[in-house]
Amino acid sequence: MSDTMQSLDQLSQLKPAAPDAPKYTKKVDKQGRAYATGKRKDAVARVWVKPGSGKISVNTRDVEVYFARPVLRMMIQQPLVAAARAGQYDVICTVTGGGLSGQAGAVRHGLSKALTNFEPELRGVLKKGGFLTRDSRTVERKKYGRAKARRSFQFSKR
Repeated sequence: MSDTMQSLDQLSQLKPAAPDAPKYTKKVDKQGRAYATGKRKDAVARVWVKPGSGKISVNTRDVEVYFARPVLRMMIQQPLVAAARAGQYDVICTVTGGGLSGQAGAVRHGLSKALTNFEPELRGVLKKGGFLTRDSRTVERKKYGRAKARRSFQFSKR
């Protein structure tokens, strides 16, 4: 019966140590690029990040040509600005599906994930900005017997 405890101090000594937070490692390929996939609505973006002069190309075109609206270009730059890495990385991405707004969101999501793969210490900043969260909102499917997803056909008494 010597295993019984006489004080609370002895109880705290028995408690196992709290597990450490998971350690994230740098993930790069043979060319020194970090890769990630970003998604938004129906758009899927494959993004590669490597150190460079800040050039961004989307589907082999310059970002100013592909995303003509300034709001979409600003959206893509947000993770780099939040991490204070604007002009330090070259970004190459291919985007398929969806419209321009969804594609810009997919590139932003993929770019954020690729940055965390290249520099794991940026994860906290990007997570706090909400760039690593996949926006799961998509278009609801059309149901049979309905005009659209929820709208009924026009009712007429006669």
